[in-house]
Amino acid sequence: MRSVIRGLLLFCIVQFIGSFATAQTALPDSIKFGLKTPLSTIYTHLYYLQPDTYNEAKAAQALNADPKEAKDLAVELKQVLDGKGLYVDISTLPQNPNYVDSTSGKHRYILFQKYPEIYVELINGKWLYSRKTLEAIPKLHKEVYPFGSDILVNLFGKFGQKHFLGLYVWQYSGILLISLITIVFHQFLSFLIGLIIKQLIRSPKIPKQQRIVIQKASHPASLMILTVLLQFLVPVLQLPITTAKYLVLILNILTPIYGTLAAYHLVDLISIYLWKKAEATETILDDQLVPLVSKVLKVFVIICGGIIILTVFDVNITALLAGLSIGGLALALAAQDTIKNLFGSLMIFLDKPFQIGDWIQANGVDGTVEEVGFRSTRIRTFANSLVSVPNGEITNTSVDNFGLRVYRRYKSVINLTYSTPPNLIDKYVDGLRQIVANHPKTRKDYYEIHMNEMSPASLNILFYIFFEVPSWSEELKARHEIILETLRLAESLGVQFAFPTQTIHIEEMPGQPSLPPQNRLNNEEIDNKVALFINDYKKRHDPGVQNTFK
Repeated sequence: MRSVIRGLLLFCIVQFIGSFATAQTALPDSIKFGLKTPLSTIYTHLYYLQPDTYNEAKAAQALNADPKEAKDLAVELKQVLDGKGLYVDISTLPQNPNYVDSTSGKHRYILFQKYPEIYVELINGKWLYSRKTLEAIPKLHKEVYPFGSDILVNLFGKFGQKHFLGLYVWQYSGILLISLITIVFHQFLSFLIGLIIKQLIRSPKIPKQQRIVIQKASHPASLMILTVLLQFLVPVLQLPITTAKYLVLILNILTPIYGTLAAYHLVDLISIYLWKKAEATETILDDQLVPLVSKVLKVFVIICGGIIILTVFDVNITALLAGLSIGGLALALAAQDTIKNLFGSLMIFLDKPFQIGDWIQANGVDGTVEEVGFRSTRIRTFANSLVSVPNGEITNTSVDNFGLRVYRRYKSVINLTYSTPPNLIDKYVDGLRQIVANHPKTRKDYYEIHMNEMSPASLNILFYIFFEVPSWSEELKARHEIILETLRLAESLGVQFAFPTQTIHIEEMPGQPSLPPQNRLNNEEIDNKVALFINDYKKRHDPGVQNTFK
């Protein structure tokens, strides 16, 4: 609240200094008075409504209206200009009696481009305020003074008409009254917002992060409301234009600044909501999208606030945007690859060919996706290096996403020696199938385990199965368990694995038994061994007891 009091003190100082800076432009009376040029008409209207030269009848001569109505309309028009802080610079007004507006091609001069309805025009050899201006005055006056322009004058009566240091007593009293209203309203607003915030903070449904954001946004929002209130109250003071133009300008600037700050903090509230939505989804890619959307929204808020502030300074936004578009075209031609990558990132976010943490192969790079940015995608290779691949290239190449696999394939060939009997091979294959069927991490509805090939050095069993695991580490662990069980089964049955060697067999040597090993087990004995192994296997890996392999 101290800032409000300091502002009011500064306002009074500016008014005091401005009262000494209202000297009129040194122009001959033949040019300043009369109705022969736009300058003389406008000067006549404003000059005869100043405190020291006040004459409503002479000021009304500048209006193309009935004398009975002209006086009131002339005063109201002056009040509108002062209330909106529209300062008329006499030195810039045209002195040509035959002045022609370049836009319309008519003998017309518009005082302010913001208000094209306020203009003077040449009528029967005289420059007068147009009928259109006279029709617009009551509406504009109502907008500037919704409570009436003489509310303070009537409130303080004759006592308020005394003049002191450039202002009337009723104006000083009005400053104090508006200050009091502002202070009371600020206290009420702070109490109301504080009460709402306390209720939100106490609510268990509002997370702590959201409470902090609400508190940050509430302060600039309350200040914005105060500046809007002052925009309605300050014109009632009817201050001299030399002071009013700066005061109105400051209020017009502060309102969008505080509004922009409030909207900027509310973007964080939107980001929190988007984070919750992103956490509810299985994909991690939208987690990367949330901060990018937050940054874009904040930049958009700042740009909008900047445009509003520029309009306060009468900057031609259309011309500015046209200039920026031309510059943007030149920049786009010079940065085609950057724009290509930008659109590539948008396609990745929309199409979602992969997400953070997926193992992919793209553009010759094999690794895990760590980050998806606006320009490139960063992939951590299995050599632990970080590779940045432009998004434009990713969208134009095939992406093999291993992270989206439901099942992970494992293919191997088990080589047995030629000395292994067919019935033993058949039982061993059947045991392998039961190992796969009882393993908790294997696909049960599809696997292929068959005697597949007779190579020169071995009998080959195709071992083709799938693991239902989410990561490569768990896949390796499952492989480890399966391979160990195949070795244990082979050891139990006496199955020998072949090596890539050449062996010369001599069937018989004089006085020596036959060299090839002889299997002395019958089918029943083999079945018993397989059954004993499988039963032992089930006991060791019963899901109800223990779900891991040892």
